[in-house]
Amino acid sequence: MSQSQHHDPSLHVAILYRRHTPVDEQLLNLIETELAAHGYQVYVDRHRCFGIEWAADVDRQLRRADVVVPLLSEASVQSELIAFEIETANEAAQKSGKPQSFPVRVNYAGPLPDPLDNILSTKDCLHWNGPQDDARVLAELLDRLRQFIPAHPPVHIVVSKGLRLMPRNESKPAHVPLESVGGAIPLNSEFYLIRPPDGDVCAALTRNDSIILIKGARQMGKTSLLARGLQYSRDRNAKVVLTDFQKFNASNLESVDAFYLSLAESVADQLDLPVLPADVWDSRRGPNVNFERYVRREVLAKLSAPLVWGLDEVDRLFSTTYGSEVFGLIRSWHNERALDPTGPWAGLTLMIAYATEVHLFIRDMNQSPFNVGTRVTLDDFTLAQVAELNLRCGSPLKSEEEVSQLYALLNGQPYLTRRALNELALKRHSLDEFATLASQDHGLFGDHLKRILMSLAKDPALRDVVRHILRGEACPSQESFYRLRSPGVLSGATLREARLRCELYTRYLLQHLLEG
Repeated sequence: MSQSQHHDPSLHVAILYRRHTPVDEQLLNLIETELAAHGYQVYVDRHRCFGIEWAADVDRQLRRADVVVPLLSEASVQSELIAFEIETANEAAQKSGKPQSFPVRVNYAGPLPDPLDNILSTKDCLHWNGPQDDARVLAELLDRLRQFIPAHPPVHIVVSKGLRLMPRNESKPAHVPLESVGGAIPLNSEFYLIRPPDGDVCAALTRNDSIILIKGARQMGKTSLLARGLQYSRDRNAKVVLTDFQKFNASNLESVDAFYLSLAESVADQLDLPVLPADVWDSRRGPNVNFERYVRREVLAKLSAPLVWGLDEVDRLFSTTYGSEVFGLIRSWHNERALDPTGPWAGLTLMIAYATEVHLFIRDMNQSPFNVGTRVTLDDFTLAQVAELNLRCGSPLKSEEEVSQLYALLNGQPYLTRRALNELALKRHSLDEFATLASQDHGLFGDHLKRILMSLAKDPALRDVVRHILRGEACPSQESFYRLRSPGVLSGATLREARLRCELYTRYLLQHLLEG
């Protein structure tokens, strides 16, 4: 590659990759060397110690970046830390218009899991499949950076390292057909545990309820339950639509009119409706009227079967200026259905999945759909459910005592429990070794735990609340309790019962917030 063109280092570029993954590091070293040769300054996250200062520094570097270059290998796309860093960069871009993303697929052509699939554009990816692609990928990346130059001074590179968490023993294959853990569980999965909320959702769908609310903290299984409710509806010959608000970008959310148009277009596309929203949208009418008329006249009136509409990740609407207006409209449909049981709204059921405590955002609960309809809450696995999942994973835990030990460490947190049982089924560690390594930065849950640390680094007030709880003090306010319970850091039904979600979190946060 030519080294004749040099640049003044002031445009910030963050390269995201997974540490201790050879294919990622091979390409990283190549990019770092070439960009340095072209006069770009390269920042590499080489922290050896992880703590709140590390988390704050990574967050700061991502938010000041003008460009991010995620290296998407088979290992890195499964990393929670990489996903969180990409989410952080995307959050900054939604607010300020930067950073722009130049993703590189690193010998990986498979699907991107959520939330990466919702953030990164597949068509914008560069593709590296081996050394034969070195020159081409470097040339394409440099060309993209040069094209970015006219609007900005040139380049300072920031590299953040996600961690692969435990050394693999490739000579020990799994003895059971395990599944990857993360995101929605496939409909045909043997590892999906049917819990009481499943029955509640099916009963509500059988009754044709107007609103079904699925609430749970992060990684509790809301999307998986929503998917099963929609499939149950298909099996009963209902029409089904799914809207995932994670897939909405800044332009979809910039105004209530843009939001309603995007929402209506999504429905029209999934149902193959002949009349599109733009065909009947009238600027003389208000956004609510336009959207309601379209749903009533062009959706419900044209369908020959009931419509079940799943709304996932509706928490994104709570931070918009018009969220209460949207939720008020949904509540009005519920009220109209009660007043006219044979009217058009009788054919609509909304399934709404969310994590946020809604009363923090909706002041007038009479205008809220979150206090009507059928409400189900997803909780952590019980000890009996952990034992059942252990059986489905081939019984890596050999006794009731071992099941109880794992339960004491993770408190049945669904995602952590499935990850742990997968790891133990692969026989990489004994239970004692696993329990010792679990709360370490380089352990199986290193990505997951550092994600929590980075979240707390962004919010000093909530970080102090966690410190209070770690010292055995009471959670100071109802609002802080709810704000920490929604993402799953705390558990408990009331403020007085507030506690760290599990022993794993307690060990890790003690080390980094009090002892570090």
